Amino acid sequence: MENFGYPFDPSSGKADEFINDREILETAAFAAEHRGDRALMESILDKAAECKGLTHREAAVLMECSDPDLVGRIFSLAKEIKRKFYGNRIVLFAPLYLSDWCINGCVYCPYHLKNRHIPRRKLSQEEIRAEVTALQDMGHKRLAIESGEDPVHNPIEYILESIDTIYSTRHRNGAIRRVNVNIAATTVENYRRLKDAGIGTYILFQETYNRKNYEVLHPSGPKSDYAWHTEAMDRAMQGGIDDVGIGVLFGLDTWRYDLVGLLMHAEHLEARFGVGPHTISVPRICPADDIDTGDFPNAVPDDIFCRIVAVLRLAVPYTGMIISTRESASVRARVLELGISQISGGSRTSVGGYADGGGEMDTDGNPASDRSGSTAQFDISDRRSLDEVVGWLLDLGHIPSFCTACYREGRTGDRFMSLVKRGKIADCCQPNALMTLMEYLMDYASPQTREKGLAVIGKELEGISNAKVRELTAGHLEEIRNGRRDFRF
Repeated sequence: MENFGYPFDPSSGKADEFINDREILETAAFAAEHRGDRALMESILDKAAECKGLTHREAAVLMECSDPDLVGRIFSLAKEIKRKFYGNRIVLFAPLYLSDWCINGCVYCPYHLKNRHIPRRKLSQEEIRAEVTALQDMGHKRLAIESGEDPVHNPIEYILESIDTIYSTRHRNGAIRRVNVNIAATTVENYRRLKDAGIGTYILFQETYNRKNYEVLHPSGPKSDYAWHTEAMDRAMQGGIDDVGIGVLFGLDTWRYDLVGLLMHAEHLEARFGVGPHTISVPRICPADDIDTGDFPNAVPDDIFCRIVAVLRLAVPYTGMIISTRESASVRARVLELGISQISGGSRTSVGGYADGGGEMDTDGNPASDRSGSTAQFDISDRRSLDEVVGWLLDLGHIPSFCTACYREGRTGDRFMSLVKRGKIADCCQPNALMTLMEYLMDYASPQTREKGLAVIGKELEGISNAKVRELTAGHLEEIRNGRRDFRF
């Protein structure tokens, strides 16, 4: 089905109008036509430097830029904007897979219904407590729960009970303070129930915005309904969830189509609800069980991938950007400078992968005693432990942050975005990052990481310009050294 007959309307509640096929194709044609228009490129970059964002068409034009000096300006401006709004802080999280039971037929995901290779598994509440304990013992404070779509095995009641189990589990000084949720599109009423359960961000990837290709890639199951899936964030907002996270799986369709669709989705949320997405994720197709990336000719090379991250940062300067352990350490290092503000660390993408592996890796980088079989949703490229990732971030000049304060202080949705746009969020984020890093160093870090982290905290503390905030932060840091926990601005 092609939707050429629909008008383009960013404020519409209909998927085919706010993600409009004709507008995407015309945008791609316009960008190709103006790939050599230096004056236009410069004017777009001048606008980007004002830190107020770009339209999907302006972003598409920058993606076609071939002049080396202008490409260099794209990257340098992305670095500048990222530092302005997010500083050198990188928030850390981990995915927690609850169940691989799924009734969808997604051809790029090993959880698809017809896959007989993987042993289906669903965690009991006792097993979830064991997973959460293992994650706490690594040092994590923020999780993103994942589950296949199966109304029998994984009903909303199971998800809600699991969230309660996660929040109520405590081990030593550990606590999960924010649970983000990445589950299938659902009803307004179910989104209200998730909101009442105290979730952080609701995350749902579109996979691809090309409706015709989407329907080929999703031949069966509830997810095959393009409109139901694409309009899910509208229902989440209507259900009271004002922090939502969007993304595509780059490589399912052309990056030109899906990058424009991604930005149109952000523009739609802004137009209809007054606040865009809290986060944008940028995963790329990668191998997993019976999934071969050779079957996907639109796979995105590293240089284009880095340009995508940079241009997204110019287009949506206020939005958090997430990258997972799908990417190698070298690629993650490059895009951290260009716009990424959140990364996963020490991740397992199989059901039961943390407790089963005990948090330890063998010499090949696999869980040391993984009883979960071949239940991984995708192969991990960055297999380092959380402590190794924290140490690496410190070496690169970043502040590893385990902060969850904004969510817990009610700084969500338009309130959060207002603070970011006014450049005020750093007044909270910098001290919160330092305090949560200190918690990690005192409770979980290796001696080498602790030494590096304490040096960074001392240096960054002096850089807090507000004398009162600096004094309060210093006092809280000392209290953390003495055993107290959970301070926040």
